[in-house]
Amino acid sequence: MAKAVKVVVKMESSAKTGTFYLAEKNPRTHPEKLVMRKYDKKTRKHEEFVEKKLK
Repeated sequence: MAKAVKVVVKMESSAKTGTFYLAEKNPRTHPEKLVMRKYDKKTRKHEEFVEKKLK
């Protein structure tokens, strides 16, 4: 049986508010950092969220 490929990554707000989302990605097919535009509750706007390492 093969190992699971997907890993969980932390998506942290570029607005430095401390807001984050958790997302899954396949590092074999997408080795670059993940960037998404999602809603930041603290600024009440859509901001860019960048992948950070999950501790």
